[in-house]
Amino acid sequence: MKKALLALGATAVALTAVPAEAKRYTNIVKCTKYRHGRCVAYKRLTRAQARRAGYAVGYRFGPRYAYTSYRTLPRTYVQQYDLSPNYRYVYRDNYIYQVDPTTYAVTRVIDALTR
Repeated sequence: MKKALLALGATAVALTAVPAEAKRYTNIVKCTKYRHGRCVAYKRLTRAQARRAGYAVGYRFGPRYAYTSYRTLPRTYVQQYDLSPNYRYVYRDNYIYQVDPTTYAVTRVIDALTR
């Protein structure tokens, strides 16, 4: 009986040593590096990052959404991420969402703060 209580106490101590904010990853991935308009490096997001990321690839904004003009996007982002005037863009919360003008679906999500 004494050994069982000691084992139970040791288990309780071991379980309390696990950090409360353990990272839990989702199935959502984000492109971290683009080359010639194609994604070449991915990063798996934690739950908190996925909540902050906003809209995901495939989300449809619709034709009446107030898109950000290509001309008003910061030139450094346009050059760094090889952005084209052939797409529509939504720039909010330090994310750039590239939107297909025919389907109004998000085709690319760029985190402008990671670079």
